[in-house]
Amino acid sequence: MIGVFDSGIGGLSVLSAITQALPDANLTYLADTAHVPYGDKDDAYIQRRVLGIGQHLVDRGCRLIVVACNTATAAAVATLRETLPSIPIVGVEPGVKPAVAASKSGRIAVLATVSTAHSERLARLIRCHAGTVRVDVVPCPGWATKVETLQLDDPAFAESASRHLAPTLDAGADHVVLGCTHYAFLAPVLAPIVADRARLVDVADAVARQCVRLAGRVSGQGRLTLLATARPERLDAALVPLGLQSLASRLGAPAALADV
Repeated sequence: MIGVFDSGIGGLSVLSAITQALPDANLTYLADTAHVPYGDKDDAYIQRRVLGIGQHLVDRGCRLIVVACNTATAAAVATLRETLPSIPIVGVEPGVKPAVAASKSGRIAVLATVSTAHSERLARLIRCHAGTVRVDVVPCPGWATKVETLQLDDPAFAESASRHLAPTLDAGADHVVLGCTHYAFLAPVLAPIVADRARLVDVADAVARQCVRLAGRVSGQGRLTLLATARPERLDAALVPLGLQSLASRLGAPAALADV
């Protein structure tokens, strides 16, 4: 079984890609909704949450874990790997490398939570892959919460996002990296803003390919279990508004409460 977790519902974008790549895999998704969002919390707090959730998923029988959260990956994936050395762990990092490789203007942008924007892991990722390409790191406070509350078609947000992205687009950024798994669900709002000027870059499919490599031959029934540390019914209710009917069809039972 593969375990996937995030602070909330953002990681469902990664979960969807994994189910398409591994249709027979049994999966458990855990949303840490009692502690969402992670983006405004310090590293020590996030590490405690990640270690507890990782152990909980192992105890449930997961033999591969996906940290489907950029903030959690930046703050805690190294510690989680040290704590669970026998479990393959896949983190999610902003797609700086592919964006740099594809850039024609020599400038890209990374949209991130406040925590990820200021993380050493992101800084190191940029140092390793940016080369001569200029990288604008753009903190986006409150964006993950927009997704959590399913405010996906708020005209005021579209106007605010347009103003927020204007400086980097005006400076010539031609690729905009979605540096938070929640932001994949904002793509319908962001795409018109960057149209004809830049391309959005998401890494969900790359994470799914890494799961295929690590999982090897998978035998299962394609079952999906949804868990949440608070208000699990919100997970069920989010699937259709997020366009994830394919995940709903895999459920054998409603989302359940996880004591983590």
